[in-house]
Amino acid sequence: MRNLVIMPTENRERMNLGEFAEEATIIEETATPKRVNHFIEANTQEATLQHLKNDCITPVFAKDNELTVNHAAFIETVWEAANSYYNGETIGTPDIRVSHVIKGRIPEAIHKPANQLLESDKTIYYERTAFSIDIPTIYERVEGNKLNLSIVGVRAYNQMNLYSKKVPELFRLAIGFKNQVCCNMCIFTDGYKDDLRVSNTSELYRSALELFNNYNPAKHLHLMQQLGNTSMSEHQFAQILGKMRLYQCLPNGYQKRLPRMLLTDTQINSVAKAYINDENFGSFGNDLNMWKFYNLLTGANKSSYIDSFLDRSLNATEMAVGINAALHGDEHYKWFID
Repeated sequence: MRNLVIMPTENRERMNLGEFAEEATIIEETATPKRVNHFIEANTQEATLQHLKNDCITPVFAKDNELTVNHAAFIETVWEAANSYYNGETIGTPDIRVSHVIKGRIPEAIHKPANQLLESDKTIYYERTAFSIDIPTIYERVEGNKLNLSIVGVRAYNQMNLYSKKVPELFRLAIGFKNQVCCNMCIFTDGYKDDLRVSNTSELYRSALELFNNYNPAKHLHLMQQLGNTSMSEHQFAQILGKMRLYQCLPNGYQKRLPRMLLTDTQINSVAKAYINDENFGSFGNDLNMWKFYNLLTGANKSSYIDSFLDRSLNATEMAVGINAALHGDEHYKWFID
């Protein structure tokens, strides 16, 4: 946006503008775009349901040419299941993120050079997609943060063998709470199906309803509220970060005797930076409560690729709850704080 300062008419008539011409400047005001929080970042881009339905082809199983359940059908089926199970609640529109575009071309364009391809000559689909459906009328506050109930789905074709005959297809589906301050996802064990295999949308619909029915939101909220009752010193936090870095380098046999820790070195570095700089959960120079520690972990997880996002979301919960218990004397996660 350009803001020009205009002199009153009478002043302009009394001034010799020519002698000041070289000194005239235009003040540029650049509006800084407001950063939008997404439930996952990494290398993803936003997509609409219409784009997935109208502009993307559907992959098939190569040996028998049977259709897969495409991304749009996956999202619509879970959205319909949510509307059915949570009848009477407000169900948000799916927030969809995609990555790893697979490009092709129609038969008529096979011999065209790539730089001469028209949009109508191209075909695409996305190897991976993730979506989040918020239910804003089901919410609670934890440590001053508003948490909305949210349903998250993940689909990654790279985890399937599309060169075979049709077999039950792999999906991941979770229900938990999304922290509205930062859009961090909070996933709990009974709200996550990491190996959901179905052959059609009818089976997917039933599995989604089963997940919603088995999930206990009150238990999940109680677990998160308990995290705010425990704090660690900066020294203890630094000790945990060091052990998390060390974990990656342990011999396999030694590592298997410890609780799993799925965050990468880069994500652990992000936790350290957020401890100092994050305006919501940073505590540099002060004690850090376990609720803030948990959100530092889930915030770092937003840099995960789609296919590992939900596994690491659950692991962030396991780490926060386990270390919280260790601070109270439990032995299972004791290695991380010693």
